Amino acid sequence: MSSSPLRIGVLAVQGDVREHVHVLSSLGAQASGVRRPRELDEVDAIVIPGGESTTMDKLVRAFELYDPLRKRIADGMPAYGSCAGMIMLADRIADARPDQQTLGGLDMTVRRNAFGRQTESFETGVRIDGIGDDPFDAVFIRAPWVESVGPEVAVLGSVTGTDEAGRIVAVRQGALMATSFHPELTGDTRIHRLFVDIVKGHA
Repeated sequence: MSSSPLRIGVLAVQGDVREHVHVLSSLGAQASGVRRPRELDEVDAIVIPGGESTTMDKLVRAFELYDPLRKRIADGMPAYGSCAGMIMLADRIADARPDQQTLGGLDMTVRRNAFGRQTESFETGVRIDGIGDDPFDAVFIRAPWVESVGPEVAVLGSVTGTDEAGRIVAVRQGALMATSFHPELTGDTRIHRLFVDIVKGHA
């Protein structure tokens, strides 16, 4: 593999773009925002941050990114989605609006805002396969959960100790990964480090 740094883009149409860029940069990646097709052409992988999934769907079309993103993901580009990013990477949405589409790639069904409204946001420790034994302090904000997964999807983590114990909140399928929560808000870099390792392995 080349000694040049990995080029990881962060979809910059909505959400915690700077926070993701900061964490990825601290891990040695060459991270930058992506909002144009030519910027997508320059990266090896993409992070899709949180936001509002129906709005993000409209914005990626407005910026002419929908088709290029969908093709790059289908062709094997590594991608990580957090919160609304998880919804964007899902093949199916349980409660999608009539005109809502996703980028797809992860063989799973998700439910939007499954954990409740903004006022019902919460933090809880979640054990995540692949990042060590210590639970990850996961921040859930109007978060989705995964209702079902296909045979090729590995469940990396589920919530415990809450009313929604057992709900799937972290998954991986090949070079694609998604979490219901926002690791960029915690100061814990282990989720991003796992994705960087996935990108390195793909490269």
